[in-house]
Amino acid sequence: MRRFSPGGAPGFIVAIVPLVLGLAAIVALGQGERERLATDQLPEGYDSTEAIALAQSLPDTGTSAAVVVFSADEGRLGQAELGAIAQAVATTGGQGPVPSEDGTAALAFVELPSPSASQLADSVERLRADLREAAPDGVTVQVSGPAGIEADLAGVFKGANFKLLGATALVVAILLIVTYRSPVLWLVPLTVVGIADQAAAVFATRLLAALDIPWNESTVGILSVLVFGAGTNYALLLISRYRDELRGIEDRREAMRIALARTAEPVIASGGTVVAGLLVLILSLIPTTRGLGIAGAVGIVTAVVFVLGVLPSALVIFPRGIFWPRAPRVGDETAAATRSMWRRIGDVVARRPLVAGVGVVVALGGLALGGTDVKLGLGTSEQFLQTPESIVAAERIAQSFPGGTSNPTQIVTRADADEVASVAARVPGVASAQPGVSGDGVTAIQVVLDATDGSDDATATVVALRAELAGFDDTHVSGPEAQALDGSDANARDRFMLIPVILVLVLGALMVLLRGVLAPVILVATVVGTYAAAIGASWLVVTQVMGYSALDETAPLFAFLFLVALGVDYNIFLVTRAREEAAEHGTREGMLRALGATGGVITSAGILLAAVFAVLGVLPLVVLAQIGLIVCIGVLLDTLVVRTMLVPAIALVLGDRFWWPKRIKAAA
Repeated sequence: MRRFSPGGAPGFIVAIVPLVLGLAAIVALGQGERERLATDQLPEGYDSTEAIALAQSLPDTGTSAAVVVFSADEGRLGQAELGAIAQAVATTGGQGPVPSEDGTAALAFVELPSPSASQLADSVERLRADLREAAPDGVTVQVSGPAGIEADLAGVFKGANFKLLGATALVVAILLIVTYRSPVLWLVPLTVVGIADQAAAVFATRLLAALDIPWNESTVGILSVLVFGAGTNYALLLISRYRDELRGIEDRREAMRIALARTAEPVIASGGTVVAGLLVLILSLIPTTRGLGIAGAVGIVTAVVFVLGVLPSALVIFPRGIFWPRAPRVGDETAAATRSMWRRIGDVVARRPLVAGVGVVVALGGLALGGTDVKLGLGTSEQFLQTPESIVAAERIAQSFPGGTSNPTQIVTRADADEVASVAARVPGVASAQPGVSGDGVTAIQVVLDATDGSDDATATVVALRAELAGFDDTHVSGPEAQALDGSDANARDRFMLIPVILVLVLGALMVLLRGVLAPVILVATVVGTYAAAIGASWLVVTQVMGYSALDETAPLFAFLFLVALGVDYNIFLVTRAREEAAEHGTREGMLRALGATGGVITSAGILLAAVFAVLGVLPLVVLAQIGLIVCIGVLLDTLVVRTMLVPAIALVLGDRFWWPKRIKAAA
């Protein structure tokens, strides 16, 4: 039987099949679509989610409420201004104006058609333009309420994923050029990974739509970061090994065959570890989190298939000159044998490995201490990197009206609506409670809180409200504050349940790959330590530099998943090479040779992955910027410190025991 050759007919078939399928999916299918539901981002089984489900019995008005605030630029609104405002509101079919007690502002309420998010956004923009044109001089018009907030959310994401794709591709291109110092070579992996990225978005969204699993605006953006980050990392590893083999083998196809054979195991192990970690998110209580897990897993599988299937054949098409001006020649010294900077660092660590290891642990511990007072939970006004008009309007409304006026809490009940409203109105912190739409025995009661969204007082009021209404059957409380409260509880449960599962899966994957116990435990422990240090360092940046008071509830879990699953990659790349070298040179020399051989490519891969996650900051949500920051810092710590010093130090101290219970003996 002929051996598989990336440049031969079998290799061409292996390369062309995923390439054709990917391009066909991009061109012919496009990304999947699914109708968005109000419960998509709410945790299953919680009170706010039950309220939304019960509200499905209410008549569908097909509208969303816009709350318009008219503010006097100076002093109070006079009768002339209020009259002009009334005329302007009348043209929209809305109600109002309702002046504030201090006379500086007035509210109007307008129901806007909301057949889709994009159409609602268009309606809100027209409303803003019409009212500003009709408003009298000296009066500022701002639109908030559920309609304004939803429209602004759709608006800030308009074109955001395209912007993210462009920024990611640019960052990857620059770093590949710097890494390879070649004007041509970088185009090959970037093209292959770029096609994989677009194909993954189609495959993932189509699968989610078929399974009726929701995803949100940020899912495709995170998916793109995962595919570019992991895909280019795997490509760097393959190309590095291919370049090394070209120094000893004349035939390009044979060199690639050997490089692929020796790269496939760590890449598949790494990809499998990441996929397993991502699929743990299926256990989440939040539907869109489950969607992210599935989408991310599809993306990583796609990246692995394209890098191991398409990239080898794409590379061997070109002569050695594609590496110009550093084209490898037969007889050149291999990476493992060179006295590279990374080998020299390893030699320094080898002189006093215990001191080096303890020093790194102390440094990581010091950074981790910075995260001992981390607070979770961003207020509504802190969700966006650039505050949209609806949030500014809500803050202005809170200055002259009860804080919850712009986005009321809602009670949905099958009990006597008047009695429920009466009980709710007596709860401290409730400004008003008015029965509204009814149908099929269900009534929605609009509750305005005194406190603003996201405040401790608002949370306490919702807790008290639920306690007072506990005696009523089929009565549930929803709204922004209730949903935030339930989301916080669900995210805490997810962290408690999912993080241990992720650790067990990653540990199991390492045990299978390394066929040992001690080394996998050590590697997982180092990654967890890196995560703790990254949280501590990021908390200082978030509070002292970015000026936020908390991390988003989802940031710790997502950052842990991405950092542990992706961060362990570099240890896999190092330790699998060390095991290979140890079989010939012994554990000590094998680890040092592995560090010298992989140091450059792993560092390049780590810097690239860190930069790609940092690019998440171009998206408009603070949570994505925070996740990107934590992963960026963690990956840099892992590649520059932990993988370079701590893991080699531990291996050198333990010697052959590092591989326990497996025994590796150097060849005679």
